[in-house]
Amino acid sequence: MSHRSYLFSLRLGHALREVLAEGYTLNKFSKDILAGLTVGIIAIPLAMALAIASGVAPQYGLYTAIIAGFVIALTGGSRYSISGPTAAFVVILYPVALKYGVSGLLIATVLSGVILLLMAAMRLGRLIEYIPEAVTLGFTGGIAVVIATLQIKDFFGLSISALPEHYVEKIAVLLQQLPQAAWPSVLVAGVTLVVMLLWPKLKTVVPAHLPALFIGTLLALLLLSAGAELDTIGSRFSYITPDGESGSGIPPYLPYFDWPWLRPGPDGALLGFSWQLVKDLLAAAFAMAMLGAIESLLCAVVLDGMSGRRHSANSELLGQGLGNIITPFFGGITATAALARSAANFKAGAQSPVAAMVHCLVILLALLLLAQLLSYVPMAALAALLLMVAWNMSEAPKALHLLKTAPRSDILVFLSCFSLTVLLDMVIAITVGILLAAVLFVKDIAEMTKVTDISQHKKLVDPPLPAGWKVLKINGPLFFAAADRIFAEIGLLTEQCRGIVLYMDGVTVLDAGGLAALNKLISKSGKSQTQLVIADLQFQPLRTLARAGVKPVPGRLRFYPSLKEALEALAPASAGLTDN
Repeated sequence: MSHRSYLFSLRLGHALREVLAEGYTLNKFSKDILAGLTVGIIAIPLAMALAIASGVAPQYGLYTAIIAGFVIALTGGSRYSISGPTAAFVVILYPVALKYGVSGLLIATVLSGVILLLMAAMRLGRLIEYIPEAVTLGFTGGIAVVIATLQIKDFFGLSISALPEHYVEKIAVLLQQLPQAAWPSVLVAGVTLVVMLLWPKLKTVVPAHLPALFIGTLLALLLLSAGAELDTIGSRFSYITPDGESGSGIPPYLPYFDWPWLRPGPDGALLGFSWQLVKDLLAAAFAMAMLGAIESLLCAVVLDGMSGRRHSANSELLGQGLGNIITPFFGGITATAALARSAANFKAGAQSPVAAMVHCLVILLALLLLAQLLSYVPMAALAALLLMVAWNMSEAPKALHLLKTAPRSDILVFLSCFSLTVLLDMVIAITVGILLAAVLFVKDIAEMTKVTDISQHKKLVDPPLPAGWKVLKINGPLFFAAADRIFAEIGLLTEQCRGIVLYMDGVTVLDAGGLAALNKLISKSGKSQTQLVIADLQFQPLRTLARAGVKPVPGRLRFYPSLKEALEALAPASAGLTDN
């Protein structure tokens, strides 16, 4: 692809087609199989844990990894991305699942997929460049805090049926119930967490959460056999078999097609379909789409840096949109690219999207063959796993570095996004963060525009000026946020002047606000009989003045291509005054 074309290209299955065009060999296929096996094993507990954190049964996370992971890999634009349920979505999905059940969550996911398709068609993939790091770090840090808070209940084995919707109320309920913590849950969660923290020191290729969950599960089984009370996937979740019987844990069946609105709603009742429901879910769907786009494209950018290749941003949005439209019809929830799994995929030797497809097949086999074993995983161990996911997601070292070294404007944006994500809503946080960053950026740029009196600058102003004349140099863009201030300063500097030379070689931009302020100065100069000379206009300001029909006015307004020519035109008047 040519320079920056990856930001504008759009084609179905871009990444896979690119790999096939390069030549896909048996050696590459074998590497993809090994990478897919590795990341598939990694993804199984994460998919379950993230589904539970999102307020639904663990099998929905597995369905998401299987269906969405395959569809997005097949149709998307990033070669190494692994898609599935991610931690970032928890703060959006949990309230929707709580209010509308699985059915409402699946409908919202379909709507988010449609929005992603529209974003791809409008070539909005390039907009990832315009999201400041302070905004990204702010809302991801806030999401991490919310996820960690949601794990306190299972980490300590608290008997809370459902947490309140708002964060402050959640904290109040958790603190109230904390004295009733169950020691078996705390023990299992603590051991699991310690293993995850210490395992990396062994420097093995096995990711820490796999041995940690294995040890936590063994410990839970020992405690259960000794008569301790401990929640597991099998005790917390149940399902109905095709024969109408009730089963515990995860159903060992293939994902099946069904209309999202015919899945269980709140309290197990059918939600049904209505346009009012669609309207009610649109805000959540928009949030899912925006977060999905940001996370998947940021993931692709990181993978580009690791691999030295380029993804197609709009093609990736297309794949994400298709994945999120198709997956809910098979029971899967919202999906996007997962950075940790994608990085593990690349490090395991992945060569193409085929590795992501193999990862989906691994999870499918685990669903069919290991469902009974997975039901023994304790909820406390999954809570510890999600605490580590939240910590890694927070990027705390980056956030601390930003707070220590960044300008005040970036710190303000970060703190705003962080606090609004925790206390209110992620969509509000991102919106406010981007708007605040834009306003502060405009303020900083406006402050860079300066006007300087260079009338006595011998190197620039030669020959001497006529009496009552000044030369003012403007540096910086003359746009709406700076123009009024600059021309007000010019007005003060040129009171009682016979004429002004505006040296504008440093003005790169003149917008409608700058044009209006300049016209005011021209009008004021005409009333005060002050001559105005404009010299050395750059192309954009010159074009703006031409479009606006601003022309020379004899005795009032003149234009010269350079400061030298403007001063030479004034020189006869100066000489005449000297002779007199």
